[in-house]
Amino acid sequence: MAYFLGLGEQFPYFEKKAVVSIEAGKEFALMSNNFSNEGGQWTVFFWWPKDFSGLCPTELVEFNNAYPEFVSRNATVIGASTDSDVVHLAWRLQHPMLKHLSYPLLADTSKSLATELGILMGDDQIAYRATYIIDANNVIRWLSVNDLPVGRNVEEVLRVLDALQTQKACPANWKKGDATL
Repeated sequence: MAYFLGLGEQFPYFEKKAVVSIEAGKEFALMSNNFSNEGGQWTVFFWWPKDFSGLCPTELVEFNNAYPEFVSRNATVIGASTDSDVVHLAWRLQHPMLKHLSYPLLADTSKSLATELGILMGDDQIAYRATYIIDANNVIRWLSVNDLPVGRNVEEVLRVLDALQTQKACPANWKKGDATL
């Protein structure tokens, strides 16, 4: 039985290398969540199982297509897998649809963050397709985990982010602009 770090819990501290660009000399950066959140920034943190797979790029592209929507909601987007930063960069350079990503690709090569979150599966210990919405206080407010063959719905992530940011009760199928309870 898997235990997922869940709602109301602090998202674990991390300090990991990430691919932030494909421009020579500017590809990599060290990222952490040890920062001041004075601006009330939310975070959408999503995991995919492996680079160079068929389904994963569709999700990365959809998050990128929606990136301006996340920014307009004062949310940053971080993608992650247990592949290395070098593999992330090679994948971005090889795959034409991944060349213009607007968000970082975090490398959890040690699998320490994925282990703390409880999202590793199987003998290979690859990450489930997990998505977290984390509030400005670094508290997990929403978690969705998909099995490997099922891609996630980025529009649903935006809908839930909108609902959480209202700080009110939102009925089933609620969408931004609808009445809250």
